[in-house]
Amino acid sequence: MLKELEAIHADALSAITEIADTEGLEAFRISYLGRKGRLTLAAAGMKDIAKEDKPAAGKALNEVRDAISAAISEKGNLLQSEADAREADNVDITLPGRPMPRGSRHPISQILDQAVATLRRMGFALASGPEIETEWHCFDALNTPPDHPARNESDTFYFEDGRLLRTHTSTVQIRTMETTPPPVRVIAPGAAFRRDEIDATHLSNFNQLEGLYVDEEVSLADLKGTLEYLLRSIFGEKTPVRFRPHFFPFTEPSFEIDIMLEAQGKKSKWIEIAGCGMVDPDVFNAVSKSRADSAYCPEKVSGFAFGLGLERLAMILWGIADIRLLIENDVRFLRQFP
Repeated sequence: MLKELEAIHADALSAITEIADTEGLEAFRISYLGRKGRLTLAAAGMKDIAKEDKPAAGKALNEVRDAISAAISEKGNLLQSEADAREADNVDITLPGRPMPRGSRHPISQILDQAVATLRRMGFALASGPEIETEWHCFDALNTPPDHPARNESDTFYFEDGRLLRTHTSTVQIRTMETTPPPVRVIAPGAAFRRDEIDATHLSNFNQLEGLYVDEEVSLADLKGTLEYLLRSIFGEKTPVRFRPHFFPFTEPSFEIDIMLEAQGKKSKWIEIAGCGMVDPDVFNAVSKSRADSAYCPEKVSGFAFGLGLERLAMILWGIADIRLLIENDVRFLRQFP
C-alpha cells in the first residue's frame, strides 16, 4: 500500500508539470481525486490492510492527497497568472479610456436635500421615528377625533394588532416632544402611507417633510418667516407666497400655503403646496399627559408645525405632469435631472 501511494504521488507530480490549460488540469484532478481516480481507488483498498498497518497507511494516504491538492491549486494559480499576462499583452495602453455612464440623483432626493440643508441652517435638527405606528401617536395625540375620515380603514393601512402605517410624519413630532423638553426645533422627513387610488396625482406611499418648533413666545410671524424663506430657497427668491386660512385638527390657527406658479406659455395661477399652523393646545396637553409633567403646558410654551409633500414640490418645481413617473425608475425620465 505504501509503495502504491509513493508511485501515485510521484506520477502525479510528474504529470502535472505537463498540463498547459485549465481543461487539462480538471481532467488531471478527476483522474487522481475523482470518484474513480487512482488515489480514490487506492483508499478503497484500506479495508484489506492489516489492522496494525492501517495508521501508517492512513497517514501516507492523507499526505499524498494533500500534496496532490496543493499541486493542483498551485498549478491553477500559475495558469491563471499566465492567462492574465496574455490578456494584458493585448491591451493597447495608448487608447483613450472608455467613459463609464454616470447616474444622477433622484428628483425627490434633490429636493429633500435642498430643503433639509435650508432648514438646518435655520437651526432645525433631523428627527426620525417608526413607520409602523400606534393610533395614539398618529391620531389621538394630534387631536384627531375618532370619527375623523382619516381614521377609517378605507383611508389608513391597519394591522391586526391595531397598529398602522403612519399617514404622516407628524408622529415624529409627538415622539420628539415625549422624549425632549422644550425648546424643540426639528424636521422629520420620511415615508407616509395612505389608501389612495394611484393616479397622476396620488400615490399610496409618498414622502413628507414635516417641521416643529416649540419654545416660549413662538409666534405666527416665526412660522410665516420660516416657510417663506424655505419656499423661496426652493422656487426662487421672488416667488409669491400666500397663507390661506384652513382647518387641521392639530393646529389652531391653521393655514394652507400657496405659491404663484408661472409656467412658460401659461397664465400664472396660485397652487397649494403645504399645510401649517400654530400647535393646538390640545396637542400640548396630550404630550404633557404622556410625559407626566408640565414641560409642554400650553400656558408656558407655544409652537408651530408644517408639512410638505416632497413629490408635490418636485412636480411643481420641474413641471412633472404625472406623479407615477417618480417611482417607475425609467432611466429616460431620470436622466433629465442631473
